[in-house]
Amino acid sequence: MVEQPDVDWAAVDAMDDDAIARQADADADAAPLMDDAAEAAVLAQRARKATGLSQAAFAARVGVPVATLRDWEQGRHVPDSPALALLRVIRDAPQTAIATLTRTPEPS
Repeated sequence: MVEQPDVDWAAVDAMDDDAIARQADADADAAPLMDDAAEAAVLAQRARKATGLSQAAFAARVGVPVATLRDWEQGRHVPDSPALALLRVIRDAPQTAIATLTRTPEPS
């Protein structure tokens, strides 16, 4: 029988979702944690929650119908690549992203 190393539970508890995903990606034997739709749903939920906005207000800021946002958050549809990129930016820098999306364009 192979002796298993002790688990550092404090280190495990301190890991955020990105660290867990990186570790799982690095382990060839690890199964995917979520499929693409589930991962996109979590991203959409976290991005919106990071802003503190309601679904209607968030959808208006990012320029999509509220039904589309609900479909993303519930995993019924996966956002396209540009929308996924925008959601990642909003999740990581919500104040800056929302301020930029709210800003009125300068006339040319």
